[in-house]
Order: sequence, then C-alpha cells, then structure tokens
Amino acid sequence: MTSSTPNSPPPNKPPGPGDDHPAEVEPDPKVAELEERLLRAAADMDNLRKRMLKELERERAMATAEWLPVLDNLELALKHANSDPEAVLDGLRAVHEQALAVMNRLGYPRQDDEGAPFDPERHDAVGTVPATTTRPGTVAEVVRPGYGERDRRLRPAAVVVATKGQ
Repeated sequence: MTSSTPNSPPPNKPPGPGDDHPAEVEPDPKVAELEERLLRAAADMDNLRKRMLKELERERAMATAEWLPVLDNLELALKHANSDPEAVLDGLRAVHEQALAVMNRLGYPRQDDEGAPFDPERHDAVGTVPATTTRPGTVAEVVRPGYGERDRRLRPAAVVVATKGQ
C-alpha cells in the first residue's frame, strides 16, 4: 500500500490548484511575444501622446506670437490716446489691418459677404429686411464678420438677409 501525505497529490494525479507543490509550467512563447508587443504598443502610445502635447504647445506659442506685434501697437496707441484724435484713429485703423493680416496668416481670413447669396454654412441670419438694393436671399448687411473658410471656420458671419416684399 502506498502512503500519501494529506498535502501531496496521489501518485497518478497531476497537481492541482490547492496543492502545495504545483509543477512548474513553461511560459508559452506566443503569450510572451504578445505581452512584449502589448508593452511596446503602450510605450509607443505614451510617446505619441507626449509628442502631440509638445507639438500642440509649440503651435499654441506660434499662434500667440503672431499677436504680439498687434498688442505692442495697441499699447502704443493707448499711450498716445490723449494725442490728436485723427492720429489715434489712424493708429487704430493700422492696428485693425494688422490684426486682419494675422488672421489671414493663421488661415482664418475675414469673410465680408455683403451682397453674397445667403448660405447657412457660412452665415447666421440675425434678421431680415425687405430687398430694396439687393436681391432677395442675399446678405443685405454683415453685423459681425465671419472668419475662416469651408472646413476651417472659426465662426460664421452674423448677417441680415434681404427678403421679398415689404
């Protein structure tokens, strides 16, 4: 008769989860490869996230730097606010043109659509007026200009639309 201790499996039975001395299992090479690939993919994603954050910050700094000359000129205009009103007005016009140029360089040109056909993709109708000098369905007045084009639109133009009749 064979003797067995309470903690050891019978001689012909493989060790189970409750056994004190489980047999060592060789790791599956496919599992090890998949684990390695998973770790590499996670590291690649982390590196990509870090690169994207760095690129976003670089782009943000470049866009902000475009506005520095405009701010400089506004501060200069404020220093001379008590000067000749015509000179101050000329300075403000120049700063306005400078700001529009920055918007163009950043890819968001101003959209002045007076007289253009009303397009709900480009315009927000904020009112209507009877058509007198323009055709019905066209922009009679731009209340607030839009900036950008097609799929790069910051905001649509707020417009008054000409309508038929009185």
